[in-house]
Amino acid sequence: MGRPGAQYEGVTMDRWQYLIVLGACLAITAPLELLGAGVYRQAWRTAGAVLPVAAVFAVWDAIAIAAHVWTYNPSFVTGFQLPGQMPIEELLFFVVIPLCGLLTYNAVDTILEWVRGLSRARTARSSS
Repeated sequence: MGRPGAQYEGVTMDRWQYLIVLGACLAITAPLELLGAGVYRQAWRTAGAVLPVAAVFAVWDAIAIAAHVWTYNPSFVTGFQLPGQMPIEELLFFVVIPLCGLLTYNAVDTILEWVRGLSRARTARSSS
């Protein structure tokens, strides 16, 4: 049963779940920007890596939606749609997730470089 109006509140919150998850992904990976050369600090390079792939997937998604092969549960999207019946969340997914991947890759690469540098320093000290 629950309290009056609880079901309505859940439906309202459900509509934002996709965007909340994307926002959480960005928030969790944002500190990784501080490691290495950065992803956001190289905006043109990042755009060149992310946007062409996002465009291909957006077209692919639009075709699948038009062919009724791919659908979205309206309970979990805001209702804002792009041409071709694609929810705005889906286009954002094609940008946000690769961006988070680049942030993670850049951070791991930087940490591995630090480890390699420490290893080289130890090797150089032990051979002196």
